[in-house]
Amino acid sequence: MLILGISAFYHDSAATLINDEKIIAAVQEERFTRIKHDPNFPINSIKYVLKENNSSLEKIDAIIFYEKPFLKFERLIETYILNSPKGFSSFIKAMPIWLKDKLFQKKLIIEKLKTISKNFNSEKIFFSHHHMSHSASAFFPSPFEKAVILTLDGVGEWASSTVAIGNKNKIVLKKEINFPHSLGLLYSAFTYYLGFKVNSGEYKIMGLAPYGSAKYKDLILSKLIDLKEDGSFRLNQSYFNYSTGLTMTNKKFSKLFGNKRRSPETEKINQFHMDVAASIQKVLEHIILKIIQSLSKEYNIDNLCLAGGVALNCVANSAILNDKSFKNIWIQPASGDAGGSLGAALYLFYDYYNNKRIVDKNDRMQGSYLGPSYDNDEIHTELKALEANFIKFDENELIKITAKELKNEKVIGWFQGRMEFGPRALGNRSIIADPRSDKMQKTLNLKIKYRESFRPFAPSVLFEKLNNFFELTITSPYMLLTANVKKEICNEMSEDEKKLFGISKLNIKRSEIPAVTHVDYSARIQTVHKETNLKYHKLISEFEKITGYPVIVNTSFNIRGEPIVSSVSDAFNCFMGTEMDILVIGNFLLEKKAQNLKLLKSYKNNFKLD
Repeated sequence: MLILGISAFYHDSAATLINDEKIIAAVQEERFTRIKHDPNFPINSIKYVLKENNSSLEKIDAIIFYEKPFLKFERLIETYILNSPKGFSSFIKAMPIWLKDKLFQKKLIIEKLKTISKNFNSEKIFFSHHHMSHSASAFFPSPFEKAVILTLDGVGEWASSTVAIGNKNKIVLKKEINFPHSLGLLYSAFTYYLGFKVNSGEYKIMGLAPYGSAKYKDLILSKLIDLKEDGSFRLNQSYFNYSTGLTMTNKKFSKLFGNKRRSPETEKINQFHMDVAASIQKVLEHIILKIIQSLSKEYNIDNLCLAGGVALNCVANSAILNDKSFKNIWIQPASGDAGGSLGAALYLFYDYYNNKRIVDKNDRMQGSYLGPSYDNDEIHTELKALEANFIKFDENELIKITAKELKNEKVIGWFQGRMEFGPRALGNRSIIADPRSDKMQKTLNLKIKYRESFRPFAPSVLFEKLNNFFELTITSPYMLLTANVKKEICNEMSEDEKKLFGISKLNIKRSEIPAVTHVDYSARIQTVHKETNLKYHKLISEFEKITGYPVIVNTSFNIRGEPIVSSVSDAFNCFMGTEMDILVIGNFLLEKKAQNLKLLKSYKNNFKLD
């Protein structure tokens, strides 16, 4: 049974194709259009997933959209009526878009699909609830037969937080918190207030938080949120503007914290902004822990599944893990709206069509390597067309040379196999480097990624050697958990160093692997496994052989404001537009110094910075 899942029209549009319970392919539209978080109908993604299975729309048994647009429209109308006449200007701007495109989405979806094939059967189209799509994406690929499913995001149709129970091939929604009360929107409000882009810059708050102290935590909990013992909550809407306005926060919010919203164009990040970031991060963790502790007592189930945009907050995820209210947790790697396309398809297959579910003891995500790939013949043709200079090696020689160049502190673009589904690069579309260098974090941020210097980098570590370097005992293949670096390899700070604050903390060499050790001695970890990424595992093993360290720096292959690279030309353009030293693509190696200088690009101006 072939099912096509689609998410679109808000952010992170995507398409997924499943064949029975096997995930054939899944990809975000942004990777093809090069528009970050592209919300448009995923024409390119649909064409790709069909091609991956040698299929056509006519062969598809069912097509499902990840949410119900009429319910979303209902929420919009009711919210404006409830708050009228406040928000009239916002209402006037929103209505033409809804009446033209969004309200009649079934008709629009059919029109778009007919550009791919005029002959497909439009009666095959189904719609899922937004949070059911998230819940299904978390539970059905998980290694659990039964689990509590917690979904936290901005908002779907009405719900912003839901609890469900997954059992075999069924999911039952148990409870929900509805708009405008939302943990995702609360965190996004602080993202906006600190001068970052909503639905894009939330992870910057998480990275900035360790530079500050949570001095505003009690203020937030007393003024902005009415939090109950079971973790249920209501937000004080007098401080927010997102329900009916064009901004996330209002003047009363700014007055509460004693400062106006940071202007990203003119105002640098200072200690106040770091303290606010630390405070909202701690508040988020505090609320989530209350929720999961209550759910553990109520349902007495060992397993917890997580999805929704908030589940990408790996610091909060680690707080859940360390709390031990649940024995086991599993987090969908594409937890945002892109993953809704996968969840909707799986919901239709298991729950609606009542197909039997066979649980995989690892999970069914195949390492999340679900996107396009290129063989060496295709890569060779592309590189020739791009006028690139390259050398081809056999795999063993390529891995030895790459490991040696990493040891020599070269920054390397690593482009291999199928592209990752979700926001994290997991060793197939990655920029890699030596974690032992105390200059590497700054070099990568300023010369390669063109982004803020405070941003941390993740380690990819061989799973077999995880416990030698990090305080983590379970797998983290999707880079969704943080843990402390082992004390044995950390450096004691001097008295003068302990007195430093803010960005001044950045330059301290905290451990033997400083490029992946954050200022609070934590790291966002990716465990690398032979079973899902043998070539990457071989590379890190070779690096260990010559350095003694089974760890490398892994960051996504892109610059700030750009989607992760998908194609050979995307990778070459990024390589030639940054100060990257080497590009390894398939079995081909390209050195920057060997390239035609006329092909160098002023690359960062191609993308709107976030």
